[in-house]
Amino acid sequence: MDDTDNKGERIAKVMARAGVCSRRDAEKLIGEGRVTLNGQPVTSPATKIAGPALIAVDGKPIAEPEQTRLWRYHKPAGLVTTHRDPQGRPTVFQNLPSGLPRVLSVGRLDVNSEGLLLLTNDGEIARRLEHPAAGLQRTYRVRLFGRIDQAALDRLAEGITVDGVRYGPVVADLERSKGAYSWVQVRLKEGKNREIKRLMEHLGCRVARLIRIQYGPFHLGQLPEGAVEEIPAKLWRQHLGIGRKPRARS
Repeated sequence: MDDTDNKGERIAKVMARAGVCSRRDAEKLIGEGRVTLNGQPVTSPATKIAGPALIAVDGKPIAEPEQTRLWRYHKPAGLVTTHRDPQGRPTVFQNLPSGLPRVLSVGRLDVNSEGLLLLTNDGEIARRLEHPAAGLQRTYRVRLFGRIDQAALDRLAEGITVDGVRYGPVVADLERSKGAYSWVQVRLKEGKNREIKRLMEHLGCRVARLIRIQYGPFHLGQLPEGAVEEIPAKLWRQHLGIGRKPRARS
């Protein structure tokens, strides 16, 4: 359901659209008493913003929302998709090219996974692209260690339960095989945590390399490793069926 009506827009959504954080994280900040509206503590993430307003986090006013932007990023293996890592590992956001505004990732890739990662300055768009209701298909090229054939991969097409976890339908096509190694293309929509690795282990194989090559209508293409390229607004809005919407709060 849309959070915008004639009474305004929920403050958590405004914060997400301003690129402060995701809407869920904004709700956490509000719950911790760290957000104020026009100098007064905000007690509910359902608080509506109906006009010009001063929103602050930890006493620091948030910036005026910018126009929503979306980028393609070729994530290398070895980077964690988080802003801070308790283990001190290098992160995606520490290794982005200079000149980008504060961005959020659309979903994640495991530390050892690589390939296409979408970035945006709008937390609400990130949430929309990640949500299962969007039905966006993710496509991966996967190098497997272990014997596999198409018949085994076809078992995933109707969905499967592994260790009590139910996984939805996955389309997996064997591209080529040589000895104990194979390349498989995998297409899925759910994208549960470590889903591909767990499914392939269930089939008796180990994932040696995992590369995301497509997320919804967006392709990795020939983007070099570590590079970022902005997707023109007209293109991504057309692909996602989103009309141009001003991000100003007034």
